[in-house]
Amino acid sequence: MNKLILTTLAAAAFALASFTGAGAADEARVRVFHASPDAPNVDVYANGNKVLSNVAFKGASDYLAVPPGSYTFDVRPAGAAASTAPVLSATADLKANTDYTVAALGKVAQLKAGVFVDNNAAPAAGKAHVQVLHASPDAPAVDIALKGGAVLVANLPFGEQKGPLPVDAGTYNLEVRAAGTNTVVLPLDGVRLDAGKVYTFAAVGLASGTPALSVQPLVYTPMTAPRAGDGGLLDTRPSESGTSYLPYAAGAAVIAFGGLFAARFVAARNRS
Repeated sequence: MNKLILTTLAAAAFALASFTGAGAADEARVRVFHASPDAPNVDVYANGNKVLSNVAFKGASDYLAVPPGSYTFDVRPAGAAASTAPVLSATADLKANTDYTVAALGKVAQLKAGVFVDNNAAPAAGKAHVQVLHASPDAPAVDIALKGGAVLVANLPFGEQKGPLPVDAGTYNLEVRAAGTNTVVLPLDGVRLDAGKVYTFAAVGLASGTPALSVQPLVYTPMTAPRAGDGGLLDTRPSESGTSYLPYAAGAAVIAFGGLFAARFVAARNRS
């Protein structure tokens, strides 16, 4: 996303928060992901306000904080008037202290919205967390496996997300297989997972056609210290029970960041 798009989204989110008076600890956070392989660049509206402009296939916004509540997301071809009928509309009830990804899925003829709850809990020391999103409309259900080895995520159908899985930090050779078989749909060599990060790997594109099937990583770094002692997917130590959720300080940081950009955006407008 370029700086203008991020600035526009930050300004919109900050304006919403200021208008409602919601505090950072009560915010929801949402990012938008364009995963439709044959859709043109798009503009995204939230409750009638344009929040993203000219988003290309595989483009994604950062998480930004908004007050909890019901939101209608409308998607229009880039540059189309706000009065133009949207090619996709989705309504989502966003809850406080919860992170979401709203994705445009499928080919244009069968376009649909996916609203996914993202668990952005901080990984344990030395670990990364991995989520997998199946966003390839003509690919069968898939398994994600170590190259020539064990299945890590089994039988994931189109339009669904699984995870997070704790994994030891490191570099891995993985493969996407047709579910329940050893047939490799897509090799994924040299996948690097850094400690302390949450990865969402989205299978996008087309298994038969163009754009070709590929994996788009969406990476997030929780702003909190990891807990020691959790076992990873590739670790034999027993894991602790329970989940440590992202502290509210992360939401406060996002609002502060949004406020900074919003101030610059307003100042630039005043100078013009």
